[in-house]
Amino acid sequence: MTANSRWRNTVQQQQQQSNTLRPYLAAVRSTLTAALCLENFSSQVVERHNKPEVESGSSKEVLLNPVCISRNENERVLIEPSINSVRVSIRVKQADEIEAILCHKFTGFLTQRAEHFVILRRKPVEGYSISFLITNFHTQQMFKHKLVDFIIQFMEEVDKEISEMKLSLNVRARTVAESFLLQVGRQCTDVSIGNATNFLFFYCCYG
Repeated sequence: MTANSRWRNTVQQQQQQSNTLRPYLAAVRSTLTAALCLENFSSQVVERHNKPEVESGSSKEVLLNPVCISRNENERVLIEPSINSVRVSIRVKQADEIEAILCHKFTGFLTQRAEHFVILRRKPVEGYSISFLITNFHTQQMFKHKLVDFIIQFMEEVDKEISEMKLSLNVRARTVAESFLLQVGRQCTDVSIGNATNFLFFYCCYG
């Protein structure tokens, strides 16, 4: 396979992914926009308290039906609305173990700095990679459409970020493997440098 054909295949895959991602994000945007119609609501259990009902769950009558929007078995968004808060949980695509590790490290880095993101929860909902909590106070202080744009942009960028991290990791792994195998080739008397180079080429292409 030539470099041009590989480039064409990569472009086609990106276009197909973009075509499938667009309706998925549009569904999340419209659902989230409708769910962010929030209002101030005092607790019915504790006097003079105002807590996110989607978190406390003390009053079932103010909780709305959760909506799960799924792109495939590995990517989905759970939107849990209530009268004064909305919880948005995102499961990031994890095609293999490397992506799962990178996703765990990346989301862990973000959740440790949750106070800087305001709406980010420190602990995601079980079964999801990361969760956001938006209350009526957030919608009063910030533009609702900007909050929706932030969630959508995060969903777009997190896949790109993990893909770039995976490519960088593969490049570093190949560099280390080449250096190691060259050292082994120099130390082994039975293996010539030419054979080691051929082996490295085969490893980089098919390994």
